Amino acid sequence: MARTVVDSNLRDRTARARLSARAKPYYRLIEPGLHLGYRKPRGRRGKPGVAGKWLARFYVGKQAYEIETIGIADDYSDADGVVVLDFKQAQDRAREKHVQRAHAAAGVAGPLTVAGAVEMYLEHLANDGKTVDTARHHANAFIIPVLGDVEVATLTAKQIRRWHYDLAKMPARVRTKKGAPQQHRQLDGSEEAIRRRRSTANRIYTTLRAALNYAWREKKVTSDAEWRRVEPFRSVDGVRVRYLTVAEAQRFINASDPEFRPLAMAALQTGARYGELSKLKVGDFDEDAGTLAVYKGKKSKPRHVILTDEGQDVFRQLTVGRNPEELLLHRADGSAWGENHQDRFVAAANARAKIEPPIGIHILRHTWASHAVMNGVPLMVVAKNLGHVDTKMVERHYGHLAPSFVADAIRAGAPRFGFEPSNVTPLTPLQKRGG
Repeated sequence: MARTVVDSNLRDRTARARLSARAKPYYRLIEPGLHLGYRKPRGRRGKPGVAGKWLARFYVGKQAYEIETIGIADDYSDADGVVVLDFKQAQDRAREKHVQRAHAAAGVAGPLTVAGAVEMYLEHLANDGKTVDTARHHANAFIIPVLGDVEVATLTAKQIRRWHYDLAKMPARVRTKKGAPQQHRQLDGSEEAIRRRRSTANRIYTTLRAALNYAWREKKVTSDAEWRRVEPFRSVDGVRVRYLTVAEAQRFINASDPEFRPLAMAALQTGARYGELSKLKVGDFDEDAGTLAVYKGKKSKPRHVILTDEGQDVFRQLTVGRNPEELLLHRADGSAWGENHQDRFVAAANARAKIEPPIGIHILRHTWASHAVMNGVPLMVVAKNLGHVDTKMVERHYGHLAPSFVADAIRAGAPRFGFEPSNVTPLTPLQKRGG
């Protein structure tokens, strides 16, 4: 939220009454390149002066300024926020004018809408080398259809909150053929289903809030007060991590189609994301160092994944005798793995290996991380291999799996009561009925 500037000379009508009437306005710096001015006119032949006027002074470069009258001061009449302005309202009006001039200079036509703010944010992400697929999906599927035409300057906390609540009540979308009406899963009223829908709503809201904050930081809007008042759902991110046991992972690999098996093995050996794996080249494997270079990650920061001896053997077999510039992992026809190409192969491996409940390919990443944590690898090391900037996500998803001082202390020192397992076999329902 833009800070309200304090000025003892201009803060209210009493303070301004003590100022001398003069042609030159009294100016106060509001923000770089913008001053708010107050001009106090002289009275006529002993009559009291008329109300002063608020001015905005804009710096246009080369030591030059442009001045615009923005309203009448509340010297005699109460402020109405439209024509008669108090000191704070005058500041807000000056900032609005400043933003409008910035839009005009940048060639932005008309007021900034939510759709415009989101598109500006996505362009910023792309220019910064970051992936935008998830954010663009959030925008196109959930944000723009509902809020896209709303002007950011008029967007209210009530509107955002209503949209956020509605998201949480919306059934999950399922893949639908292009041109066909969007299909959804059947609504599930269980606590876990509600948690998941609220967690999803929070992630989508994070995209909207990031776009609005970017517009505010770029001074395209004067205040961030409305969306700052909207809080995400609380206590909904306690994700129940699904991972494969070692035996399940072996079954999954053995049951995988030969075209898909190298990709699945690479996922289990690295914990890398599907999108990262699909972009790897043969030369990204460094046999001497025992590492795999991931240059196109979700956060666009290159990292080197440390491989185990087993992992090095896997990638050595996948790269031997091949051109360093080739795709390391590709489909049977040599083409790259693309969005959703893996789905039918994962489904087939689930069915053959009898994996219940069935998994998606991202679970292979969870499997690597979960077993690494359970085997005592420090959380920071796991985070670095996964491509996280800190341990926050790793702690949230896998922290409960880590060997801990608390768990060791409880198991070593908590009381034992000498209970012996009962050797009595409970009766079955049929035996109880005398059958």
